[in-house]
Amino acid sequence: MKRVAVYCGSSLGASEAYKTGAIHLGKELAKRNITLVYGGSSIGLMGAVADTVLEEGGQAIGVIPKLLEEREISHKGLTELITVETMHERKAKMADLVDGFVVLPGGTGTLEEFFEVFTWGQIGLHKKPCGLLNINHYYDPLISLFNHMIDQKFLQEKFRKMAIIEEEPAALLDKFLNYQAPSIKVFE
Repeated sequence: MKRVAVYCGSSLGASEAYKTGAIHLGKELAKRNITLVYGGSSIGLMGAVADTVLEEGGQAIGVIPKLLEEREISHKGLTELITVETMHERKAKMADLVDGFVVLPGGTGTLEEFFEVFTWGQIGLHKKPCGLLNINHYYDPLISLFNHMIDQKFLQEKFRKMAIIEEEPAALLDKFLNYQAPSIKVFE
């Protein structure tokens, strides 16, 4: 595992635990010599994880569309900042650069990014692990929704298991190393 995409909020959220979790992830990535690939912002959880990776001697690559370069206040101290034209190009570039995806707390944009790569894994477009870092139980409602989808036969258990859920970055990244993508036959 050389590079990991991190999707997260451009704000810090309501609890200090979210920033603390982002910092812990940044330290773990740097410790393992895993390059951070993220949205390129200097603010919010995005900035916290990038700053930490860099402060710990790691590498951080940002991918930001021109539209958001000023709005999200692009990070000027990154190892590399890639500017693209559109959000679609941003997501595709990030997915191409990485070996896995980590999701920290965030809003609708964070969830949209997660669900896109999760769905791509379900249909066999990639075989990369997708993990939710469930800081402060932020993703408990989403976990309940996954269970409801399974109960209602809209999600197969083997695909639900693609979402690796942990509360600590080290445990999440350890599971990434042993990840085996499920078979992609959709209806079984």
